[in-house]
Amino acid sequence: MLVTPEYCRLMARYNAWQNTGLRRMVAAMDPAELSADRGAFFGSIMATLNHLLWADQVWLHRLAGHPAPDCGIAQSVALTPTAAVWGAERFRTDGRLTLWAEGVRAVDLLGNLTWQSGAAGRQVSRPVGLLVAHLFNHQTHHRGQVHAMLTAAGQRPGDTDLFLMPEA
Repeated sequence: MLVTPEYCRLMARYNAWQNTGLRRMVAAMDPAELSADRGAFFGSIMATLNHLLWADQVWLHRLAGHPAPDCGIAQSVALTPTAAVWGAERFRTDGRLTLWAEGVRAVDLLGNLTWQSGAAGRQVSRPVGLLVAHLFNHQTHHRGQVHAMLTAAGQRPGDTDLFLMPEA
C-alpha cells in the first residue's frame, strides 16, 4: 500500500509544523502585503492560504465526516477575512487533521471514496489511499507557492525540509 497510517501521522505533523510557522509569519505582516496580487495561481498570499485551508476542510469532510466549508472552490480564496481569523481556523483544522491521522487504521485507507466533485463537475470515485496522498501533496504544493510569495515580499520563511522537522 502506498499510504499507511504511519505516513498519515507523519504528514499531519509536518502539515501542522509548517502551518505554525506560517501563522506566526502572516500574523505579523501588513494586510496589504498579504492581499497584494503576486501573480500566483490564486493571486495573493492570503487567497492561497484561504484556498488551502478550504481544501483541507473539504478533504476532512470527505474522509472523516467533519463539516464542509459553506462555499465552493471559486469562493475559497475569501474563506477567512483576516490573517487572525485564518490563523485560528488553520489551527483548528490542523488539530482535526492530526486527530484523524492519529486514529486512522490501515483498513480505513482501502477501497474507493465516491463524491460529487465541484472541480470536475461530476461524480468521482478514487482509491482512498490516493486521495490521502493528494491531500498532503496539495498542501505542500500550495505552501510552496506561499513560501515563494513570502520570500518575494521580503520575509524569511523557516525550513521546509521534512528531515528537519522536530521529532521527525
